[in-house]
Amino acid sequence: MPATARRILSAAFALAAAATVCAPRAEAAAPGDKDVTAVLFEWKYDAVAKECKDALGPAGYGYVQVSPPQEHVQGPQWWTSYQPVGYAIAGRLGDRSSFANMVNSCHSAGVKVVVDAVVNHMAAGSGTGTGGSAYTKYDYPGTYQRQDMDDCTAVVSDYRDRRNVQDCELVGLADLDTGEEHVRARLAQYLNDLLSLGADGFRIDAAKHIPAADLAAVKARLSRSGVYWKQETIYGAGEAVQPEEYTGTGDVQEFRYARDLKRVFQGERLAYLKNYAEGWGYLPSGQASVFVDNHDTERGGDTLTYKDGADYTLANVFMLAWPYGSPDVHSGYEFTDRDAGPPNGGAVGACWRDGWKCQHQWPEIRSMVGFRNAVRGAAVSHWWDNGYQAVAFGRGDKGYVVVNHEGSALTRTFETGLPGGDYCDVQSGRRVTVGSDGRFTATVAPNTALALHVGARTCG
Repeated sequence: MPATARRILSAAFALAAAATVCAPRAEAAAPGDKDVTAVLFEWKYDAVAKECKDALGPAGYGYVQVSPPQEHVQGPQWWTSYQPVGYAIAGRLGDRSSFANMVNSCHSAGVKVVVDAVVNHMAAGSGTGTGGSAYTKYDYPGTYQRQDMDDCTAVVSDYRDRRNVQDCELVGLADLDTGEEHVRARLAQYLNDLLSLGADGFRIDAAKHIPAADLAAVKARLSRSGVYWKQETIYGAGEAVQPEEYTGTGDVQEFRYARDLKRVFQGERLAYLKNYAEGWGYLPSGQASVFVDNHDTERGGDTLTYKDGADYTLANVFMLAWPYGSPDVHSGYEFTDRDAGPPNGGAVGACWRDGWKCQHQWPEIRSMVGFRNAVRGAAVSHWWDNGYQAVAFGRGDKGYVVVNHEGSALTRTFETGLPGGDYCDVQSGRRVTVGSDGRFTATVAPNTALALHVGARTCG
């Protein structure tokens, strides 16, 4: 959780009162032919099951990421999901049966399931969890006791100090001593239980606050060594803990990617994106998990959000067209209060109703999932830019995209590597004819995109 979430949780709490291991083989870059993940933030599991069948599978999403499925503290705020009380699947988003049904339904639709796993800490305060379990800080009956969390009980305060970051308490949450064998075994037991229900991978929350060797030791105990594994390790210049430390076990969420997209789309030139990502010093593509925004950053303001109009939409188009990392498409809900939990407790009657934004179904974004699948493995070619806010590039002989972030229409003849013939512009639904020389002429309206690929030769 980045700083914004930490401040939110700190306020709530005030109101409420290195081992050496042999790491398993990393699954770097979401495995399979479809690497785009729809992150259905705070959706109930029965709603996720329906969405896999109705929207995610047909659109070509390879994965869906679901919010944490463990018992947690009570309360309507979104962050209650990130304060575990125990590891029974008994949260507000659904019980064990609904989770298992969701996994089966998504698999039937060709969509794998990634679970947001909270393994760094337990809840603060005291009370009764969403599954009926009584708890106090440092005592979670049947799961952990004080001796499992006695390494450091001070609050994390100095990101230049490795021990402070990884042993002390993130915003006052009870920090698990992941160096202890009992704790490692209990965490592995929880993750293995989710794997037994068919889960395909994990997004490790607050991974930066857990030593990389400890996470490797937990992963080594899993029943499936090749499980997909991505870790929240937020980059900070000059900090003691860096994202590169975690690439030995799987993917790492590349926060610089999202932050820089905001800066470029809102204050610089899209022409600068010609060598984006690894050329900017980011993690290797095969070990990066990327996004335009997530549930923390959209509240913190350090990335673009659904409130940013064409900047946000076109950034998602670019991310899905550009061959770097494995993309997450965040799909959340409207909010003004940053603490606000999901509409209707996570029940989704329909997209674009009751505040659900459903970015994964926005036509401009959804169409680019198919584009990404169709151009997989093809390098960037035929780059063009106007020096400012209009860029275009091909993906070998498989696809071509134009992003016009100018305030006026762009009309020109584009040179591509595409075979000649008719194509459907999946952004507008219009037919585009590519000549035998690989050229086509088109007008692209301001703040829109054009995208052609070999999997969409006809419209409709």
